[in-house]
Amino acid sequence: MQKILFLGAGSMAEALIHGWVEEEVVPAEHIYVTNRSNSERLALLHQKYGVNILENKEDIFSMDLLILAIKPKDVKAAMEDVKDYIGPETAVLSVVAGIAIETIEEGLGSRPIARVMPNTSATIGMSASGIAFNNQVSQVHKALYLQMLEAVGIVIEVDEDKLHAVTALSGSGPAYLYYLLEAWESVGTEFGLSKEVVRQLMVQTIAGSAAMLKSVKEEPDVLRKKVTSPGGTTEAGIRALESNHFNEAIFACIKSAEARSRELAKGE
Repeated sequence: MQKILFLGAGSMAEALIHGWVEEEVVPAEHIYVTNRSNSERLALLHQKYGVNILENKEDIFSMDLLILAIKPKDVKAAMEDVKDYIGPETAVLSVVAGIAIETIEEGLGSRPIARVMPNTSATIGMSASGIAFNNQVSQVHKALYLQMLEAVGIVIEVDEDKLHAVTALSGSGPAYLYYLLEAWESVGTEFGLSKEVVRQLMVQTIAGSAAMLKSVKEEPDVLRKKVTSPGGTTEAGIRALESNHFNEAIFACIKSAEARSRELAKGE
């Protein structure tokens, strides 16, 4: 794809731009960015990555791929704004949570459309993405989409309806882990450790645990039990999590996020 336009310039757009430029998947000069009003944000992306700022709406016609990277509430207005300029051969990739392919087809017409739910770890080539396609996406287009997304992490094809769950799990997942790290830092400082020390310890703990899951191919409960000695400190911690309904909190977290994704799909 020779020309790619990001409609929206927020954190997800920047994560993909950073990953693609850093990994030399898409040359910066082939990437264009635009948004409704924040010219300072566009100037920042131009300065940081060397991407182009879209100057004229007429130039949208020449784009090979339009990436929707805006807030769900702004999608319909944004599509209305560009629908008369987009070329008939332009494909669409949406990273907008909850907005259905059918809604995009209604707004931008019949064309190859894919919905992907990456996360901001695309910035460092570590995204976990789920992707779904409409029936206009050819095998050539599909291969291009997958190649672009595999350059910034892993990507797994799912039925579109399952993207709500992907959004709740891996799409929002980094925020849950950062929230957990905030809690670890708070409690660690109560014991006299500095925030910096706690962060070093726990970031390595997260990384090591993830690496163990990938390398040893054992179930999480098996690995957990190997760490949990009877009558030991880990068992005491696990019991505290159980008594404070840890599993129920996680279930509620994911189910609430999945339900919100479905609400967004309905325009609520």
